Amino acid sequence: MSERNLFVRMMISLWRGANGLRKVLHLVLLLFIFLVFFGAISGTPPLLPQQAALVIKPVGALVEQLEGDPYDRALSQLLGETQQQTLVQDIVDALDHARTDDRITAVHLELSALTFAGLAKLQRIAAAIESFRESGKPVIASADYYAQQGYYLAAHADEVYMHPEGLLFLQGYGSFRNYFKDAIDLLRVDWNVFRVGTHKSYVEPYTRMDMSPEDRESRSRLIEQFWTMYQQDVVAARELPGNAIHDYTQNLVQRVSDAGGDIAFAALESGLLDGLMSRGELRDLLKVHAGADSEDESNYSAVSMNEYLGQMRLLHSDKSEAENVAVVVAVGEILNGSQSPGTIGGDSTAALLRQALNDESVKAVVLRVDSPGGSVFASEVIANEVEALQVAGKPVVASMSSVAASGGYWISVVADQVVASPATVTGSIGIFGMFPTFQRTLATVGIATDGVSTTPWAGELRPDREMSEHTRQLFQMVIEEGYDDFISGVAEHRDMDKETVDSIGQGQVWTGVDALENGLIDSLGGLDDAIAIAAELASLDEGEYGQKKIEARLSPTEQMVLDFLTITKRVGIDIDRLVTAPTPIETFAGQLQKLIANVTRFNDPKGVYSHCFCDIN
Repeated sequence: MSERNLFVRMMISLWRGANGLRKVLHLVLLLFIFLVFFGAISGTPPLLPQQAALVIKPVGALVEQLEGDPYDRALSQLLGETQQQTLVQDIVDALDHARTDDRITAVHLELSALTFAGLAKLQRIAAAIESFRESGKPVIASADYYAQQGYYLAAHADEVYMHPEGLLFLQGYGSFRNYFKDAIDLLRVDWNVFRVGTHKSYVEPYTRMDMSPEDRESRSRLIEQFWTMYQQDVVAARELPGNAIHDYTQNLVQRVSDAGGDIAFAALESGLLDGLMSRGELRDLLKVHAGADSEDESNYSAVSMNEYLGQMRLLHSDKSEAENVAVVVAVGEILNGSQSPGTIGGDSTAALLRQALNDESVKAVVLRVDSPGGSVFASEVIANEVEALQVAGKPVVASMSSVAASGGYWISVVADQVVASPATVTGSIGIFGMFPTFQRTLATVGIATDGVSTTPWAGELRPDREMSEHTRQLFQMVIEEGYDDFISGVAEHRDMDKETVDSIGQGQVWTGVDALENGLIDSLGGLDDAIAIAAELASLDEGEYGQKKIEARLSPTEQMVLDFLTITKRVGIDIDRLVTAPTPIETFAGQLQKLIANVTRFNDPKGVYSHCFCDIN
């Protein structure tokens, strides 16, 4: 008994000690938090200069929505990791705020790091630049190197400069891809393909070694229209002769030769630039418009877009009113289930639409689509939620960005009205399914599969067994029924004959201009036009309604952690030391995970997809 009592007393003592240590650690943690907090609020927040140039420096690709989990993105930003994407809306908002802000005396567009952007996105930003210029403030564009996308924006500036050792390269538009049929045959893989649509080219790399005549015709039409739009827009903005861009690209070798091999001077002589300037000369020019930096007389007074937006959104963050038009952004491939931003999840995007449905202040919804499509099942889940909004008396307007094709068109066509940019890629009305089997591959290394079953279907859809003829027939019937559903839905929502839809369907892709002519959309315009149309459909008077963006948000716990890290960084603690660099094995594992994700991203329950290969660059 005494030994038992001794054991109990020891356990009680240990528990009291551990509990006491816990209380001490909690106290230390609370003291640390309070010290960080009071240290943060005791300092003065950074103020914008009273006179400065707004520096807009897009990095990577222009996108409608940043991809990845919001918490991971915010944490990466805190740790100084550069994200190779720039939101179109950020640039538009920054220019809009700066237009009437007396502190901003000029805009400096630094375009060296812009690598990719759809023409529709470029046109939207160009319109915002033109609107800013109406204020009388200058826009100065510069770059060490102008890619085609960056030069389009630069052309809409008041002055365009490039480094003397730089390069301006306009390659036009093209559409290229790899074809794998010979490799598949060499590996003895049976790549079973099912599709409806003479132009449904997504599956062609698995069935042939070159572009089909139908796909070649369709893509040639697209890229020729895009290149015409690009040239017309740049020529008009720069006030150049009508054939200036065509002449520059077709005779580039001769022009560079005439310039003694200096490609930068050749661009200047062609009227595409206003001057060649070193970085020091450019800083001196910008000092004339914005004044000198208060801490560095050799530099011009400047504020970055992110810093400027951060402060302006604190002052003007809430655009909502008692009655609102909600904006739901749907960007990326359409996959089943819940997905992170940058990918459209059937469940996650449907949840955002239900949030708009349940919000009494939301009277109409704009679905902003930038997607080449994907899972038919997930597309239908999203389309059902759009219809639920309409039943509830909340009109929905689909606003197409650079791409709204295949499944992207599927989720758009159910809207009350569909608005596209002239440079939107849309249509691609078609269905396909794929199922590879590897029994012949396995046979080469001495592996066979055999067994018994009670029905013709047991053991089917195994990748190690040849697909039977009755399974192939079943697959094809499912695909054909899916296509019939697609064109029937388009016919119903667009008030067209089913035969007409079939004639402009078959997987054919169209520009927004063609789509309007073919009756696939209602009008040409941008996001602001779609918002105005949605408000009109909901009988909301101009100036009497607000806007509410409905998107995935951080949880309270995630927000608390980020706020704590932000305060910690503000008081001078280097939080970068909290994160160790990944080991080579971790880096390899991360790359392998991305590769596997590309292979396994097709997760439609029936294996049926409406997806467009819409890579035009």
